[in-house]
Amino acid sequence: MASGNAIRGSRVGAGPMGEAERGESAPRLRISFWCSNGHETQPSFASDAQVPDAWDCPRCGFPAGQDRENPPDPPRTEPYKTHLAYVRERRSDADGEAILAEALAKLRGEI
Repeated sequence: MASGNAIRGSRVGAGPMGEAERGESAPRLRISFWCSNGHETQPSFASDAQVPDAWDCPRCGFPAGQDRENPPDPPRTEPYKTHLAYVRERRSDADGEAILAEALAKLRGEI
């Protein structure tokens, strides 16, 4: 039983594919990048494009460079600091005791 829909299974804009219809593709250049874990990535660039010095490794996310023997160092990650850790960097224990005493005196109505 035919439904009369001649373009069934096609999508809008579908047509014969080929270089003649899309035009010539730009000449490509494949460059190798290595990360500190030894992963190799080979993105392709247009031959007239500027190649970056570093590229993110798609496997581990570390930066990758073009020198296999000397890849870029992975970024240092600082451990998460709590609010209290930041406060302790700014104030000494004596300052904390003085602020606490002042706050308690204010609550007790002594000031």
